[in-house]
Amino acid sequence: MILALVLFVIGLLMLYYGAEWLVKGASSIARSFGLTPMVIGLTVVAFGTSVPELVVSVISSLQQKSMIAVGNVVGSNICNIALILGLVSLFIPIKSNSSVVKRDIPIMLGISLCLLLISLNSQIGRLEGATMVGGIILYTWFNYRFVMKEKYAASEENYTSELAGDEIEYISSRVKQITLIVAGIVFVVSGAEILIDSAVKIMKIFEVSEKFIGLTIVAFGTSLPELAVSVVAAMRKEMDISLGNLLGSNIFNILGVLGTASLVRPILIPGGFIQSGLLIDYLVMMFISFLPWLMMRKKYMLTKKNGVILLSGYVGYIAYLTIKAL
Repeated sequence: MILALVLFVIGLLMLYYGAEWLVKGASSIARSFGLTPMVIGLTVVAFGTSVPELVVSVISSLQQKSMIAVGNVVGSNICNIALILGLVSLFIPIKSNSSVVKRDIPIMLGISLCLLLISLNSQIGRLEGATMVGGIILYTWFNYRFVMKEKYAASEENYTSELAGDEIEYISSRVKQITLIVAGIVFVVSGAEILIDSAVKIMKIFEVSEKFIGLTIVAFGTSLPELAVSVVAAMRKEMDISLGNLLGSNIFNILGVLGTASLVRPILIPGGFIQSGLLIDYLVMMFISFLPWLMMRKKYMLTKKNGVILLSGYVGYIAYLTIKAL
């Protein structure tokens, strides 16, 4: 029991530091090739914080632990909005621009709805996986084109340079850049394997389901990079980065993570999508994702009161999962 918990913590730490090294090394090598901070922020940073979810879900799928793969994504998306965004806005009110309400949140909700529809037959096949991977490529291109059109806007430099410049240390040595990338990949992959193995052992000890483990402790652990980036960005008053990182990560989790995992090996939902209770978890994810739009639709701001509501939603959801697991 103690060994399983120790290994679980080690796996979490390896995931966290592996993701951090990977983002730092990749962003440094991108800057050394002359890519702008804007491009780095849209690609390396946004997707880099979702690497733990990607690796955990792919390995879980390969090991035929599909409920951990799906639960990790759904739980991480709920955690990103309800826990992390709620926690940040509780201490620092988050003000954003209208595009978040009019574009980013609706896209996230639309993708979540599509995931629900393709899961109704209790599996996510390779065709759906290929479609989702194509979707994340299209989404990245769309964002790139959108920002390029506003390249000379006054807010452009403030929006990206803080994240890609000050927040992420620049490493000039090519050897160190490559070393960080390789070490990051090794740590993330190894940490994911340790995390999954220890999670399964804990699951057996407490006699809880794969879904419960995936939706709770695994989901929280893989969301640590998003937590770190969002908190630091909020402390630097870069509210668009804090909010955008979470929304972008949620979109990548569904399209990139589940898409890749199901492309590698079709994801089968044991017991059926509705019978397993995943339908409720999907609906919770969509409702939690809808709350920021409801709260920001007029003043484009998340207040401390909104933070309390989001956090309460997360606590309530975890309580529901715990009671159901007993």
